[in-house]
Amino acid sequence: MINKVVSGADEAVKDIKDNAVLMLGGFGLCGIPENCISALLKTGVKGLTCISNNAGVDDFGIGLMLKTRQVKKMISSYVGENAEFERQLLAGELEVDLLPQGTLAERIRAGGAGIPAFFTPAGYGTEVAEGKEVREFHGKKYLMEEWLKADFALVKAWKGDTAGNLIFKGTARNFNPMMAAAGKITIAEVEELVPTGELDPNHIHTPGIYVQRIFEGKDYEKRIEQRTVTPGN
Repeated sequence: MINKVVSGADEAVKDIKDNAVLMLGGFGLCGIPENCISALLKTGVKGLTCISNNAGVDDFGIGLMLKTRQVKKMISSYVGENAEFERQLLAGELEVDLLPQGTLAERIRAGGAGIPAFFTPAGYGTEVAEGKEVREFHGKKYLMEEWLKADFALVKAWKGDTAGNLIFKGTARNFNPMMAAAGKITIAEVEELVPTGELDPNHIHTPGIYVQRIFEGKDYEKRIEQRTVTPGN
């Protein structure tokens, strides 16, 4: 069996070169590949195209790579929590493709499923439709959207085994599983790494066939973007 286990994030990302296309899993700040992002900051790799639902915040997640000017282009859905992202966008320093969230998710899923294009009504009649093929089905207009794929998919799971099988927890199941299938090389960081055979097959979300490298991460912050509590708590 192929040995997929690497010593840590530094080893996992060492061959990510300038101008690579990356997918980074998670939803908001939940389930993001914190260790891999930290490792990329140390390598100084630049010109990255990052496909991610969010762009992190100014001092965490992808926001850290934006601050060090390592990101050339963002393909995202929701970026409202990042002031540096906004500054770079308005200054023309960052290329940005903003997509409806469902379209982003389906384009990634299509990449993993080998479906080069599909039609969706989302975005018709808006700036999203500019330059895209439009067809009519049953009296309704649809846009053609192409798949998204990446050189590397960086995902974060709750638990994984040495064969690369992954279990995600809660909100982290948004984007992580589909990105794992859409990367040429998928790097998984997990909170707990167990021997092959210890995971219940019925609980596995991503089969190990999609994962090329896996390691047990450390020092996860698991930040919350907006914390709302009742008075007195």
